[in-house]
Amino acid sequence: MIIKTTARITALVTLSFFLATSALAGSYAKKKADIVDTAVAAGDFTTLAAALQAGGLVETLKSEGPFTVFAPTDAAFAKLPEGTVESLLLPENRDKLVEILTYHVVPGKVMAADVVKLSSATTANGSDVSIRVTDQTVFVNDSTVTATDIEASNGVIHVVDTVILPK
Repeated sequence: MIIKTTARITALVTLSFFLATSALAGSYAKKKADIVDTAVAAGDFTTLAAALQAGGLVETLKSEGPFTVFAPTDAAFAKLPEGTVESLLLPENRDKLVEILTYHVVPGKVMAADVVKLSSATTANGSDVSIRVTDQTVFVNDSTVTATDIEASNGVIHVVDTVILPK
């Protein structure tokens, strides 16, 4: 009886170890998602995803990069005047939409530790955004960075609470 119980316990421990190490090995084998898929998986960026689609920028942000994206949440888009998002998503406003979206992208991978050392950055649309740190809060223009260093296979996402509009 004791031998059978010991054998069962040993088998369970061995099986548990095998399953745990297999799961751990599987998690290391998983490839990081790109910027678009990472944002979509987060669930707070459905408006951004729709805008990227309407602007024809999904494939660009799925490419090798690297990119740094200051990603506005759905709540950030909701702060825009009523009808703005719907208007920007219309095909006739694609150029304006692309101008706004590329103003949120900086070529290269700029982690938070590096962002805080900058006073500005040149965006993918060719215009600069201002960067400042006040009381340990990082601002990009007038938008507050609320989360940082969300790594993706082709860059990094920093979450912002306001859509950053080109001047």
